Amino acid sequence: MKEILFHFFAALTLLPAFFVATSRKPVNAAMNMLVSFVGLSALFVLLETYFLAILQVLVYAGAIIVLFLFIIMLIDPHKSPAPSLLRFLASIAAFALMVLTGYFLVYGPEAGPYAQLAAEAPASLSRSFGVALFTRYMLPFQITGFMLLIAMIGVIVVSRKDPATDGGEA
Repeated sequence: MKEILFHFFAALTLLPAFFVATSRKPVNAAMNMLVSFVGLSALFVLLETYFLAILQVLVYAGAIIVLFLFIIMLIDPHKSPAPSLLRFLASIAAFALMVLTGYFLVYGPEAGPYAQLAAEAPASLSRSFGVALFTRYMLPFQITGFMLLIAMIGVIVVSRKDPATDGGEA
C-alpha cells in the first residue's frame, strides 16, 4: 500500500511541476506549484518526516505561493520580454543539470531507496535540524531571506508605473 501511495504522490508532485514549467499563464503556474508542494509534503509524510512535511505546507505552500501570487499580480504581463537565444540556452543547461542530478541520485555511489537510513528518533532529528539551521547554517538562512526581500523590492520597482506614461504630471 505504501508503494502505491508513493507512486500516486510522486505523480502528484511531478505532473504539476511539469505544468508549472510549460504553463503560459502565471497564475495557473502558481496553482500547479501549490499542488506540487502538497504532493511533496505527502511524500515527506510517507518518509515519516512530519516536521519537514509541516514546514513544506506552512512555508512553501502557504507563504511562498502567496508571495508569488502577489508578485504575479504586480507584474504587467504585456511588458514581458520576448524569448531569446540566451533564455533557450539557459533552459537547455538547466534541463541537462536536472537530468545529470537525477542520474547521480539513481545510479550514484550511495544510491537506492535504502541507502544509509538513519536509526535516530524523529524528535532528535528535528532537534538536530533546528540546531544546525540556527548555528551552522545561520548565514545562508539569513542570505536567503535577504535575497527574497531584494527580489520583492525589485518586482515592486519593475512594476511601478511611470507617471509620464500614465498621463499624470511628473
